[in-house]
Amino acid sequence: MTNPAEELLDVVDAEDRVIGTTTRPVAYRDGLTHRCVFILVRDPRGRIFTHRRSAEKLFAPGAYDCFVGGVVASGETYPQAAVREAEEELGVSGIEPRPLFKFLYSDGDRMSWFCDVYEALWDGPVSPQVEEVDWHDWLTEDELDRRIAEWEFVPDGLEAYRRYREFPAS
Repeated sequence: MTNPAEELLDVVDAEDRVIGTTTRPVAYRDGLTHRCVFILVRDPRGRIFTHRRSAEKLFAPGAYDCFVGGVVASGETYPQAAVREAEEELGVSGIEPRPLFKFLYSDGDRMSWFCDVYEALWDGPVSPQVEEVDWHDWLTEDELDRRIAEWEFVPDGLEAYRRYREFPAS
């Protein structure tokens, strides 16, 4: 796993066109728009993989999330990043994320990133990265909705989940 402080990512403009490259800490510090992937993973019973992020995360440490994912590395495509991030965070191989939609997330202050959202089915054990995940479970949508009202979730994940719930099923 690459050290997040050394990880290079592409800086993009308002049309999601690459205009530069920088490290993750610099992108966060300077509020540079970059790219991320979000993968909602369900098991065959329809439950959603939900986890608490480690306290060492640069963004939203210790918060809960119902997506696995992360930043798109410099030169990487969204689909490549979706597979890499899902496999790394879940500790699996052979996952096949299906693209759903993309949106520009902004914290309302100065940080923003394009979020490419995917869905995947996983029928097997998971072994989440201890560097990334402090706790995990598979929750039904009703359980997840209750937890969202009780726990602190990552703000971009909440926005992605809201949009996911409104997204037309295919």
